[in-house]
Amino acid sequence: MSDIHIRKSGQAGRITFTRPKALNAMSYEMCMAIDAAMRDWAEDDAVKLVVIDAEGEKAFCAGGDIAELYDTGTKGDYSYGRTFWRDEYRLNARIFEYKKPVISFMQGFTMGGGVGIGCHGTHRVVGESSQIAMPEVGIGLVPDVGGSLMLALAPDHLGEYLGMTAARMGAEDAILAGFADYFIPQDGWPALIAALEETGTAKRVEDAAKPAPEGKLRGIRADAARHFGKDSLEAIRQSLEADGSGFAAAALKSLNRNSPLSMACTLEMLRRLRADGPAIRRALDLEYRYTYRAMEKGDFLEGIRAQIIDKDRNPQWQYASQAVPASAVEEMLAPLGAQALTFEEENA
Repeated sequence: MSDIHIRKSGQAGRITFTRPKALNAMSYEMCMAIDAAMRDWAEDDAVKLVVIDAEGEKAFCAGGDIAELYDTGTKGDYSYGRTFWRDEYRLNARIFEYKKPVISFMQGFTMGGGVGIGCHGTHRVVGESSQIAMPEVGIGLVPDVGGSLMLALAPDHLGEYLGMTAARMGAEDAILAGFADYFIPQDGWPALIAALEETGTAKRVEDAAKPAPEGKLRGIRADAARHFGKDSLEAIRQSLEADGSGFAAAALKSLNRNSPLSMACTLEMLRRLRADGPAIRRALDLEYRYTYRAMEKGDFLEGIRAQIIDKDRNPQWQYASQAVPASAVEEMLAPLGAQALTFEEENA
């Protein structure tokens, strides 16, 4: 497959995204190729660890390839999207639960589906150009691919802030918020990957780590806690409107761009994950409840139309002029019964 290069090299299983002109966006076929390789390597004693990286300077993986999702969804065919999300989420769990070290090198943009591949491993490396984000609320989805778990675990309600504003994280920000582990200058990545292939020793990553340049999140933790710790989207808006600070103005501008239904559901998902005890399968189950319904009942198709297809940047969101009813959130996050996301009993 020309979009991804999967092979064994030395003692490492190697996965490299190879479509830099498309910001290494991940198709369903790429997702399934990664899943097949991870299954094989789990049983291969010659593979001591897995290394995931990407070609190009601009992106590790800027998200899922959504053209086919939009094309099928606008024709009333929701099955393709549901299958894509189901199998992608199963892969996310496989990476999270993998019994061997999984090392990712995330330069440039890592967003959406790229987070699901790069941010669930054991050694998550960022560099000078890294920009990690969960921008799903801007297209009528919720933070998914297991991203809701990391957001729920982030300190000082930074998870709500990141998930509802779609703010981008630099290297230190991503480490602070739990999306990455190590900062390593990018000019050292090729030699480190070569050493990992040769030795099969993941500790080489830890040994190469340096202090990350100071990011933005450290300075806004108190603001995020004060405003985004409120118990509803409306309460967060009101708190920000009463503030008058630069942080509040910027946050409000972001909230006003995004889907109210998506943001309200994001808030509820993070609350549930904290209350129930955050776990990857619980997070993915909640996310799938939303994405399963996203085309039929949510704002996803309208969000894609406005941002990607027509590019008018003027989505007509549900509940744009009123508070999101609790009943709408409950409907989107209700159990799916026989259609619920399932996992293998034991992921390798």
